[in-house]
Amino acid sequence: MAHSRNKYADFEGLRERAVALRREGLSRRQIRDRLHVDNNDILNRLLEGEPPPEWTKRPNAKDDVRERARELRLPGWTYDRIQVELGCSKSSISLWVRDLPRPERRRTSEEAAAISRRGWEATLRLRDEERQQTKEAAKQEIGTLTPRELFLVGISLYWAEGAKDKPYDRRESVTFVNSDPGVIQVFLAWLDLLGVERRRLRFTVMIHESADVAGAERFWAGLVGTDRAAFNKTTLKKHNPKTVRKNVGASYRGCLVIKVLKGADLYRRIEGSWYGIVLGATRPNGEMSV
Repeated sequence: MAHSRNKYADFEGLRERAVALRREGLSRRQIRDRLHVDNNDILNRLLEGEPPPEWTKRPNAKDDVRERARELRLPGWTYDRIQVELGCSKSSISLWVRDLPRPERRRTSEEAAAISRRGWEATLRLRDEERQQTKEAAKQEIGTLTPRELFLVGISLYWAEGAKDKPYDRRESVTFVNSDPGVIQVFLAWLDLLGVERRRLRFTVMIHESADVAGAERFWAGLVGTDRAAFNKTTLKKHNPKTVRKNVGASYRGCLVIKVLKGADLYRRIEGSWYGIVLGATRPNGEMSV
């Protein structure tokens, strides 16, 4: 302890040397090593009021945005207006301008509501952009499926959405129902992989009676690329006046039912393959990071 007190006895002289080294452009670490100052509190006192040299400052990608936010705050812009203008969060703006004077409130409640609404809309746009970027990146990671990958996808799709045989209702037939055009396209590609000829397929549209039935029939016929002769009579769902339909609008086209004629053997292969997937999943080889 005596040695430590003697070391810093001439504090003012030590400070003069520290300041001189700082003005020469030395970093805190260089000054500490040069003067043998191991105590950070003492070093802080020695360098108090002396700004760090420019070369020690780390570049920040948001420096320009921060400076612009400060420029807008000075004439009285609110956090909401700055957020709309720059597309950054209000929490960041608050940190950047907290040392500046708070502007006087000059807007009406209607103006404040409009600004707040625009700020929220800007936030929603940013969230949607991030959402779409994540989806696009995930889509690009998939690439072209191998035949084995498509086979496994098709088995899983069918077991999730297709008709299944029951011990109390023996029906070994292949019938698949879905409303998603992408799912239908994948299922048809899977049938093509297995060599199931299109002439063995029969299609049925299932749709609410108050929807655009004719438009839905044209859509599904165009999607599967099959003559309308392969379509059975459309099944219409009766309207219940006590319920409020949510599946409305141009995007609602009902469901498409795909039935494979003489599909008993195919069904057995599907069921057996599915239980093979279950068995394989309980003893996976390696792990995949998501």
